[in-house]
Amino acid sequence: MPRFSVIIPLYNKENFIKKTIESVLSQEYQDFEIIVVHDCSTDGSLDKVKEVLDKRISIVEHLNNKGLSASRNTGIANAQADFIAFLDADDTWKPNYLVTINQLIESYPEAHLYATTYEVLLRHGKIIQYPFHFNFDETGIVDNFFERNLHQSFYYPSCLCVNKAVFAKIGTYNEAITFSEDVDFNIRAHSQFRMAFSNTVCVQYLQDSENQITQGSLHGKVLPNYNYYEQSFPERKDIKRYLDFQRYTKAKKYKLSNDTVGFEKMRKEIDSKNLNWKQNLLLRLPNRVLQIITKIKYWLQQQGINLTTY
Repeated sequence: MPRFSVIIPLYNKENFIKKTIESVLSQEYQDFEIIVVHDCSTDGSLDKVKEVLDKRISIVEHLNNKGLSASRNTGIANAQADFIAFLDADDTWKPNYLVTINQLIESYPEAHLYATTYEVLLRHGKIIQYPFHFNFDETGIVDNFFERNLHQSFYYPSCLCVNKAVFAKIGTYNEAITFSEDVDFNIRAHSQFRMAFSNTVCVQYLQDSENQITQGSLHGKVLPNYNYYEQSFPERKDIKRYLDFQRYTKAKKYKLSNDTVGFEKMRKEIDSKNLNWKQNLLLRLPNRVLQIITKIKYWLQQQGINLTTY
């Protein structure tokens, strides 16, 4: 049985998937299997996978397009290892990723979730790293995920490795959710399990790749039920604040896409005390002004300058 099962959901990433797989095959730690879950791509993604010859690669094909959560769940169901690492089909690992994760597993037996930090590859080849608002030693246990993740996420899904026992207790990814499915999983996982984290950059996250959902509007998307979590953890002020931060990010998206109904519904559920003054200000600005600020922010980011409201 391999030490790690690496799950790669695949949908229309023919320009990236080979590099992604090769980044796994180039790991310093070699005890793994790769499960590529092909979710009915309409491009040549599957052919690109078949060009990579390695007996550790298996391909599971969906008969119908099911989405990201279902693809991850299919991978989990087919995984042989006790430790499951996720990698999006346009991201890459640096050669030390699995070595670092394995060190976390051995050093922190009390943890069930493991992750490293990352760098962001922008459209024009620039690379940025976000300045997080907390410090770790080289490795360590995250004291409170909900408090530490009120800013730029300190790890992305491609940074995450999960002990299979977590899924046995809290379930897998919610396939009904089509936007922010990771938020749903994070709440369920981090409310019950601890995370060991390395501040070493081991992952490269590709921003602005083809059909990247995070850049689009929320029209037709199914979001997590934030009220459900709030009711499930009535005494957890840290979770309430995390939920309000998530509501804030979605309210901005609704506003930018001129969805007044969605914006008002999301905004009225936010306790303004859980946002800083910049965030509250942006929610009050006229739509056109917010759009201009967003365009300026995006342009600066492409120059490697990152401005945030965090």
